[in-house]
Amino acid sequence: MLMKNPMVEFCGYSVPHPSDNLIMMRIQMYDNLSSLTALINALSDLDQLFESIEVAYFASLEHDKYEQWQEKT
Repeated sequence: MLMKNPMVEFCGYSVPHPSDNLIMMRIQMYDNLSSLTALINALSDLDQLFESIEVAYFASLEHDKYEQWQEKT
């Protein structure tokens, strides 16, 4: 989502060590704009996208015909 913003020049991340709960992000903007604002907007866009996917998923479960399979115990 960050790279869809035309004002973002570069975005990357790294995980220093798998056992650390830490992600290092680098966001480079054109024209010295705020990278924090770009990150907040991208997170908001992701939230909206996931909400629309959830609505479509539950609507599909409610209205579509699908095959159910239950494992015998």
